[in-house]
Amino acid sequence: MLILGIESATGRVGCAVGGHDGVLASVQATRERRHAELLAPQIQVVCDNAGISLRDLAAVAVDVGPGLYTGLRVGVATAVTIAHALSVPMVPAASLDLVAHRLRHCGRAVAVVIDARRGEVFHARYRCVPGGVQRISEPAVGSPDHVVSQIMAEGGETLVVGDGAVRYRERFDPLREACVADRGFAHPSAESLVLLAHAQALREEFVRPEAVEPLYLRRPDAEPNPREGAP
Repeated sequence: MLILGIESATGRVGCAVGGHDGVLASVQATRERRHAELLAPQIQVVCDNAGISLRDLAAVAVDVGPGLYTGLRVGVATAVTIAHALSVPMVPAASLDLVAHRLRHCGRAVAVVIDARRGEVFHARYRCVPGGVQRISEPAVGSPDHVVSQIMAEGGETLVVGDGAVRYRERFDPLREACVADRGFAHPSAESLVLLAHAQALREEFVRPEAVEPLYLRRPDAEPNPREGAP
């Protein structure tokens, strides 16, 4: 079963193809606000590198957020369009889960903190369990100081990870029992998306394309003025 994974929740955009044999090909780029320009060529590159065509896909996985409005809109719309065109099911995944998945062997609590701009972050907490990580708080949006307060209240060794943790590192560094993960783990991974989606696909945990919606958690940074153009 071959799955195409599309990830575009942060300033990084990427995609990957994989299945029973793991990830066959992946590509990513970090270029702010160029998701729409980059994604279609990336999909073609991973298909070419994996030696497949889109017609070989059995499912499409997509990061549904939370994340930045424009990137999520581009990624989800592209994934849904491909799934509709191929008549294949979809596997949605949360951006915070994808970041945490890469730290599944760290042996401590994980706080994922993604930059939401406007001085806020998207965040959730996880614990390591056999075979992966388990989310123990719902995705939320708030200030970095709010996340710091949560970590202090809950105690225990915590690994703080994500581009929000990197951006607001000075808020987290003073915490005695917390450390910030290397920036190499700062973004959701299309490879992790494919691996998680494949496990769900084996359990037939699919959704219809029309049921996939982005998780924004707040209004977009820029919205049209409803009075614009009014007489």
